[in-house]
Amino acid sequence: MTSRSPWTCVLWDVDGTIVDASDGILRRLKITLEHFGRPAPTRAELVHWIGPPMFQSFQVNVGMTPEQADEAVSFYRVLGKADGYTTGAKLFDGIAALIEDVAAAGVPQATASSKPEVQVVALMDHFDLSTSLTATVGATSDEKTLSAKSDIVAEALRRLQVSGVDTSRPVLVGDRHHDVEGGAEQGVPVIFVRWGFSWPHESDGAQAAVDTVDELRALLLFPEDDA
Repeated sequence: MTSRSPWTCVLWDVDGTIVDASDGILRRLKITLEHFGRPAPTRAELVHWIGPPMFQSFQVNVGMTPEQADEAVSFYRVLGKADGYTTGAKLFDGIAALIEDVAAAGVPQATASSKPEVQVVALMDHFDLSTSLTATVGATSDEKTLSAKSDIVAEALRRLQVSGVDTSRPVLVGDRHHDVEGGAEQGVPVIFVRWGFSWPHESDGAQAAVDTVDELRALLLFPEDDA
């Protein structure tokens, strides 16, 4: 059965929405923070780290100055490159099939991630999702030039428009309040997924919140016969 969508394009956050990279992130954070004499986070505390740009998180979570955060980000990224950007990363169950089905329905898609774009590209290639995407958008490598979620959403929409995509009815799928706020700044409604790393209140302001991929599917696609 063919499907249609109420949206002309779909933007995807990556960490906590498509990919669970928490094992590698936690390991690299522990090494980095211990190297700089700061307390390492527990797994429960990863909610404070996954989502925002690392440059921001090092300042907010452990009180680093911008200069110290620069050094920490550089150190952390060296570890990530040595590990391989896809090491330990897993897809959330069912999400790849949904992305492929949205593409099969003719709905253009793009990532809109605060991860450095080089890492997002590596992950999408690794999980064979690149062919389902019209654009793969992430932060700049310094995580400062382009890092705010609002700016990344705007860049994703711009690249889609350059590709000839109708962006009149976009939607962003994400798992943090940064997604909700960044989408709102660009006039993009957000579907909040609860399987990522977030507190319950972070869905405030989202157009909808879902607990399962099946619930998300029902908001992104509907059978042609129901049109």
